[in-house]
Amino acid sequence: MSLSLSASQPLDPPAEAATAAPVAPSSPSPAVPASENRKVRGHRRPGEGSTTVISLVTVLCMLLLWWTAAHFAWLPPLVLPSPASVWEAFMASVRGEGQGGVPLLTHFLWSMGRVFGAFFLACLTAIPVGILMGTSRMLRGIFDPLIEFYRPLPPLAYLPLIIIWFGIEETSKVVLIYLACFAPLAVAARAGVRSVGSEQINAALSLGASKFQLVRHVILPAALPDILTGMRIAIGFGWTTLVAAEMVAATAGLGQLVLNASNFLRTDVVVMGIIVIGIVALLFDLLMRHIEAWLVPWKGRM
Repeated sequence: MSLSLSASQPLDPPAEAATAAPVAPSSPSPAVPASENRKVRGHRRPGEGSTTVISLVTVLCMLLLWWTAAHFAWLPPLVLPSPASVWEAFMASVRGEGQGGVPLLTHFLWSMGRVFGAFFLACLTAIPVGILMGTSRMLRGIFDPLIEFYRPLPPLAYLPLIIIWFGIEETSKVVLIYLACFAPLAVAARAGVRSVGSEQINAALSLGASKFQLVRHVILPAALPDILTGMRIAIGFGWTTLVAAEMVAATAGLGQLVLNASNFLRTDVVVMGIIVIGIVALLFDLLMRHIEAWLVPWKGRM
């Protein structure tokens, strides 16, 4: 007997249609606070964070150790003067009551003029030379052996030659500090140029950029972090060379103050001069860090 279906009887729905459930509209995910985003974003980089408190505690501990060693006479005053005697030497130098009767401000201005004058001359010449070394094979072949030859030489090694060439006036002092600042600036600028990605260069050239536009808008911004690091290193070399430069017939300057005090065994004045030079170099380094954070905010900093 054959079975027939009535026309009015509905067909069974397919299995997929029978099992499919109506999809409810998705509700928007709740907003996550910015603080939670910072937590979920990832772990902190090794060494990341402020070191201000740690640095202050370190300086205070060093001062406390210095005062303790001087107070209990662990070393004779000729070897390690007390903080009080160094402060007295500082105030006497400010009043112009030190050797030669020259105030500390005069020594400071003479040294600042020599160091920063040579430093800015080095920036004006070494940075373009480093960029040219990084962008031109011929210029790299010309300048690279010359810079790498004299860069490891200590300034005292070629100081006599500079005196023979430029005499004992201010020119020889500025040239000596200039040469000390030139090499690290040129090497840093060249390294910055070589660190530019090839995809950035190819993208700029494909858009029709000229060689000057390539250097101005692609290479120079990418090399700027290395250039600023080279400037911080170069000014350190400049202050290091200051004492050697002021050995040559100088009547004023922080380096001359330290050398003159050492001849008379005035250890308190020597320590005072070293502290002043170190503080000035530290303040300039902090200034360069702020400039670096302003000019290259995309660079990772610790």
